[in-house]
Amino acid sequence: MIKITFPDQSVKEFAAGTTPMQIAESISPRLAQEVLAATVDGNEWDLSRPIEKDAAIKLFKWDDAEGKHAFWHSSAHLLAEALQELYPGIKFGIGPAIENGFYYDVDPGETPIKEGDFAAIEAKMMELAAKKEEIVRREISKVDALKMFGDRKEEYKVELISELEDGTITTYTQGSFTDLCRGPHLPNTSAIKAVKITSLAGAYWRGDEKRHQLTRVYGITFPKKKMLDEYLALLEEAKKRDHRKIGKEMELFMFSETVGKGLPMWLPKGTALRLRLEDFLKKIQRRFGYQQVMTPHIGNKLLYVTSGHYAKYGKDSFQPIHTPEEDEEYLLKPMNCPHHCEIYKWQPRSYKDLPLRFAEFGTVYRYEQSGELHGLTRVRSFTQDDAHIFCRPDQVKDEFLKVMDIIFIIFKALDFKNFEAQISLRDPNNKEKYIGSDENWEKAEQAIVEACKEKGLNARVELGEAAFYGPKLDFMVKDAIGRRWQLGTIQVDYNLPERFELEYTGSDNQKHRPVMIHRAPFGSMERFVAVLIEHTAGKFPLWLTPEQVVIMPISEKYNDYAEKVAQELEMRDIRTTIDNRNEKIGRKIRDNELKRIPYLLIVGEKEAENNEVSVRKQGEGDKGSMKITTFAEILTEEVEKMINQW
Repeated sequence: MIKITFPDQSVKEFAAGTTPMQIAESISPRLAQEVLAATVDGNEWDLSRPIEKDAAIKLFKWDDAEGKHAFWHSSAHLLAEALQELYPGIKFGIGPAIENGFYYDVDPGETPIKEGDFAAIEAKMMELAAKKEEIVRREISKVDALKMFGDRKEEYKVELISELEDGTITTYTQGSFTDLCRGPHLPNTSAIKAVKITSLAGAYWRGDEKRHQLTRVYGITFPKKKMLDEYLALLEEAKKRDHRKIGKEMELFMFSETVGKGLPMWLPKGTALRLRLEDFLKKIQRRFGYQQVMTPHIGNKLLYVTSGHYAKYGKDSFQPIHTPEEDEEYLLKPMNCPHHCEIYKWQPRSYKDLPLRFAEFGTVYRYEQSGELHGLTRVRSFTQDDAHIFCRPDQVKDEFLKVMDIIFIIFKALDFKNFEAQISLRDPNNKEKYIGSDENWEKAEQAIVEACKEKGLNARVELGEAAFYGPKLDFMVKDAIGRRWQLGTIQVDYNLPERFELEYTGSDNQKHRPVMIHRAPFGSMERFVAVLIEHTAGKFPLWLTPEQVVIMPISEKYNDYAEKVAQELEMRDIRTTIDNRNEKIGRKIRDNELKRIPYLLIVGEKEAENNEVSVRKQGEGDKGSMKITTFAEILTEEVEKMINQW
């Protein structure tokens, strides 16, 4: 008999060789119907795989991330099985589960996959799922794996196998399809009840633009048809909120192939919005004792060699800039932190000087693959609301708590009510991925855990998700339609101070290393604005929106009066525009509502005679006529009420 420990620490005995599914059946028939995945001693485990020794077990259902992952991973194999039947000779790359669904990278050969094929692929997947095919795991030697996939002329799989160690290779088979895979998977395909192929994209093999471009087929599946219907409705709403579409309609930002892929340019209205966000954060930072700094857009390559960024990211960054001086190389700045370390070193520091908080809206550059670029959310040039805090070890937790306060202020001001936090720690089984001593890592991780407890923040802990130089706390917000976005981040770093030999003189008159805290509440201005657009559908808070008021004369006779109204409002710092097109007033109202302008003011004969405006509010309709001064007071009071909250 073996002892199985459950999450509530209760222990039950089972026969050796019992599977997680049998354990679920012993608890309740309903659980056995709903369970999708398991971990055994923290390791992912197939529900049909025997457990041979004492172990701790966790069982996961659809509502658990682990359950969805296994469901969608198995669905990726189902997609591949369907494609194998529909496209003879097709070759397979990789097919992982992703946050929403899955994809498979394939080389279809002479017969391209088209959007018109989606219905046939979906039908074939459902046909195969209905067969309730068992998904069978098999351990296989490297020699046998190379022969199996080599005989099938699967060169992509052969390349992957050649890099694996013997004794670590497994395959999964369902029906006539066998894949190289670590798992875990569902016991069989019967749980998959609804399928949707969502899109196609090009994807270079292994992300290398010099290698063959494969076809990436995206899909999503659900255990109930109703769930798919709800998801498709969500997709339609997401399309309406797409920041690329709204950004164009509101004239916020643009891209130019001539300037270069992934290099956004902010138009006047978008620039005004972005600068207001920056001013908002600068005002908060002043309250918390930050000092603004500015650093160059390039740095000597040796700076990033010292920091470790070149070894970690050099191959994936823009290539070095060679100067006329022999062997001198510069890089476009991929990070702000090395520059801030040099500012710290500029002069001797005492324990009395700490903490030092340097903040910068610093633009950085990273070479993202062309296929990964997406609007403002994935770009090659972006501005981080970066700051680095240099403090004594005894100040770390307090500084961490203050940064959390700043993030909470931002979320409240921008109506991100629904958010969760993740503590990202290093992988204890793969420490060579990280720099720094065990002692420093343990101190840093403990400070984050304690700060979260003190704030009452129920943060999820994820092993292996830390930055290479230190653990971090990431904030994921849910937008108005329930999508998760990773925004603010706080990172504790004992390692860069070591690399740059940063020091301060302590009260004992000895030299000590400061601790460095990296923080970016917005993350990047580009990504944050994209998320904010999609969260609000472009209907920004009144204090932030680029245009607060549009004045619409009912005919050109009242254009002069419209100008007078605009001047009075602008004198009160109300952002105003005039729509004096020769169009009917109904058309002007419709067009300006599409621009998401909060207040629409209609002016005609009656308004001009009485020094009034007729007011419409976005989403609320007609508010009646009122004096210009009265309207200005209402709007100003509304803005002040918002701002005074924080």
